[in-house]
Amino acid sequence: MSDVVLSFDDIAAAHDRIRAEAHRTPVLTSTTADGRVGGRLFFKCENFQRMGAFKFRGAYNAIAQFTPAQRVGGVVAFSSGNHAQGIALSARILGVKALILMPTDAPAIKVAATRGYGAEVVLYDRYSEDRDAIGQRLADERGLTLISPYDHPHVMAGQGTVAKELIEEVGPLDVLITPLGGGGLLSGCATAAKAMSPGCSVIGVEPEAGNDGQQSFRSGKITFPVIQQRVDDILTVSDAELASAMKFFAIRMKMIVEPTGCLGAAAAFGGQLDLRGKRVGIVLTGGNVDMARFASLIADVA
Repeated sequence: MSDVVLSFDDIAAAHDRIRAEAHRTPVLTSTTADGRVGGRLFFKCENFQRMGAFKFRGAYNAIAQFTPAQRVGGVVAFSSGNHAQGIALSARILGVKALILMPTDAPAIKVAATRGYGAEVVLYDRYSEDRDAIGQRLADERGLTLISPYDHPHVMAGQGTVAKELIEEVGPLDVLITPLGGGGLLSGCATAAKAMSPGCSVIGVEPEAGNDGQQSFRSGKITFPVIQQRVDDILTVSDAELASAMKFFAIRMKMIVEPTGCLGAAAAFGGQLDLRGKRVGIVLTGGNVDMARFASLIADVA
């Protein structure tokens, strides 16, 4: 990929396309959180999105643009959780059959939810099998259209509606902090933020244990030109910082956010950025976490 393939017009069109089905999620604030960083924090709560995560936006935007032939054929996707559920629910709403390839060690709650939305689930061993190859083979054999969880222009445009809504609601931002997984959300949000709030710095955050994005970004070799050109930096946070943020949201703001959903907040709370006197948007990406695991993660937080 050598050219930026995502524009703000793509995001605006996606927003019109998904508006009737996607929730316009709340933007919440906390004086306690503000006091911790010395700035004004605006949390965009995608844990309250349909199926519990922002992934519904990109999935619906992608399937809604299928040709008649693609709708008849159906959709295939690979995911360990939230993209799977987003595709499954969107396909059900749009009357398209869905096949989801999920790893055998995917959280049981997410496998059950995906099946509950009506999708066929095919399990694979992530350690010995290639999900891309299996997905493409199934697409070829069954006449399905493969939708990647991140590097798909329609998925990225749909995810960018998160930042569009946030800035529409609260106005210009000095900083936008967004979790970084596959890169689709960060690409979309960076595109929206730079168009709507040109002076805004966009920061991606990923787990300390898996900082592939940070390494490739800082070496100038990242495969997402949108991120390379529109994101200002990529930070990492520890598992302990994620657990601490999860506990903060549960106790102080009375809501459940999954571990990776807390990446942006954990970076803000951790002091890596000087947020004093700044208006800061933070994307909370989802709330799909097993309750037993949630309890165990926050139990050890002081």
